[in-house]
Amino acid sequence: MYQELQQVRAQMMAEGQFEIGHVEVRGEKLKTFTNAPESLRDLWALAALHGDKPYLIYEDESWTYGEANAETAAIANWMHANGISQGDRVALAFRNYPEWMLCYWALTSIGVAVVGMNAWWVTDEMQYGLEDSAPKALIADDDRLARIMPVRDQFPDMKLIGARTKQPPEGVIDYAELKKHGGEMPEVTIEGDEDACIFYTSGTTGRPKGAQLTHRGCVLNVMNIAFMGAASAAAEALSNGEQPPEPDPDAPGPVSLVTTPLFHVTANNCVSHPATLVGGTLIFMYRWDAGEALKIIDKYKVTNVSGVPVMAREIVSHPDFDKYDTSSLAMLGGGGAQLQPDLVGKIDKALPNGKASTGYGMTETCGIITSVLGKFFVDKPESCGPLVPTLDGKVIDANGNDLPQGERGELCVKGGNVIKGYLNREEATAESIQQGWLRTGDIAYMDDDGFIFIVDRAKDMVLRGGENIYCAEVESALFKHQGVAECTVFGVEDDRLGEEVGAAVVVAEGAQLTADELRAHCAKLLANFKIPRYIWLRNEKLPRNASGKFLKRELRDTLNPADAN
Repeated sequence: MYQELQQVRAQMMAEGQFEIGHVEVRGEKLKTFTNAPESLRDLWALAALHGDKPYLIYEDESWTYGEANAETAAIANWMHANGISQGDRVALAFRNYPEWMLCYWALTSIGVAVVGMNAWWVTDEMQYGLEDSAPKALIADDDRLARIMPVRDQFPDMKLIGARTKQPPEGVIDYAELKKHGGEMPEVTIEGDEDACIFYTSGTTGRPKGAQLTHRGCVLNVMNIAFMGAASAAAEALSNGEQPPEPDPDAPGPVSLVTTPLFHVTANNCVSHPATLVGGTLIFMYRWDAGEALKIIDKYKVTNVSGVPVMAREIVSHPDFDKYDTSSLAMLGGGGAQLQPDLVGKIDKALPNGKASTGYGMTETCGIITSVLGKFFVDKPESCGPLVPTLDGKVIDANGNDLPQGERGELCVKGGNVIKGYLNREEATAESIQQGWLRTGDIAYMDDDGFIFIVDRAKDMVLRGGENIYCAEVESALFKHQGVAECTVFGVEDDRLGEEVGAAVVVAEGAQLTADELRAHCAKLLANFKIPRYIWLRNEKLPRNASGKFLKRELRDTLNPADAN
């Protein structure tokens, strides 16, 4: 089976659509697909050809590709009419509404970079993101508008646009105004290394970093996803003594349920981009609910559900699972965290017509680094699959030396889909990307078949339900409380979300402090998912090593969640 996979991959990369070449980017020779489109504008132009096919669905609303194409052109024309053009930035801050995708395609099609604002950010975090990215405009829904209005005066030159607002506040432009600007999409020539979007990823220094995803990187990610799926299907067929399936241009596009936020690469780059290119349908939910997801799967004959592992687990274990028709599901899984081995087996048994799948990736690679599905995943459920074609990979030790195959060390990758860098963070960029090699911060090893296994994290990070939470950011917020003398933050295992945030806090001498008081304090500075669920209040100092650093892991192993406040 693995020999067939290697043969298929080699053949697909040698000729045709997935032929591998190299491109010179910022002084480095990087892998690319020689036949890749230049930009996301080119992808959207191809998608517009799908005409009357259903594209976006939200509750009782829907858009065809033709309708979406007209609306994106109108948005783009409004931007040009209001002085927003190629090289500028526009921030999006709202739930997974269809308008997110419409604005995204409109902006990227005219060379305007989309700044994805985390919808859970509170006022302080939103202010930071806007100061850091300096967008010409912010498009936000009612909830996000309410959070930005207290600091609105800090951004006098930024246009504020309300999407799905009941009554736009004074000084806020109604999204409906944008749709009045008809006409064709403005003509713009976009090069591959231009910024397509700025997605924020939690920072080790206490503030999120704006990763600069390029048009080239986003396009290569779409093609990598298509390659990995086709190669896996062909290899699985050959191993069964069958002929690989032939592409059917008349086959209906996938119907994808979008379960994770569009300001992350999982939903935006790895679900929405591929589905859009092939004429698929995207269905949005107001908020995640496994029971509601089952109803949608049944009603719309959903073929793909990709989210964080807890979502797949909640679907297959839902008490009403057998009440709904899930036979349309061809793929269930996702990324953002590793699918537990037992879940791979549960999905395989629950979906007779479907396969378990996962992709390991990062914002810094514009999407996936590896992927695996079907028999290969069932056979190696602890693996996240082989590298995508446009990435080289190596494993290094603590001193930066290359390690032989099978040994554990930090995984590094290099290729055309690695980000340009971090906005306004030259030092952080230089630390993470060295001679084109991105240091992932994940401890991994590669087996004889080229499959990668992630075994630990080198970065000080909590992975909660697909959200990366850097401990330094939470610690920074805790230290702003006068009653905190010392604190350290770490991950606590959780069956549902993978990890929850835990904090050991030394109370300052003479201070009176409760865990609820600390959580209320954090709520003013951090999004809700970053607030510690487990807090241990202590009077004795935290354990340190010889250099004075807190012994986080040793401390975590001695603390019982049942004893937390």
